[in-house]
Amino acid sequence: MNWLVVSVVASVVLTVVLNVAIRLWPGAAERGTRQLDDWAARQPAAELGDDQHRVRVIVPWKAMLLASIVLTVLLNVVLRLA
Repeated sequence: MNWLVVSVVASVVLTVVLNVAIRLWPGAAERGTRQLDDWAARQPAAELGDDQHRVRVIVPWKAMLLASIVLTVLLNVVLRLA
């Protein structure tokens, strides 16, 4: 089956299921919205001045960008030859 058809069908099914769930449990949407707002309002520890729990993350963004470009070109070449 084509992946696009599967994606569209899954999207429609998920939308219908979520809408039915909201209708079955009144107030669920408001509770979910309130919880999401509370979660988004929390500040990370670094903004509060708590530096002892801060983790430094090193992301090799240049290597990731280069690998993405190379793999994209390689995939396109393979698909053209196949």
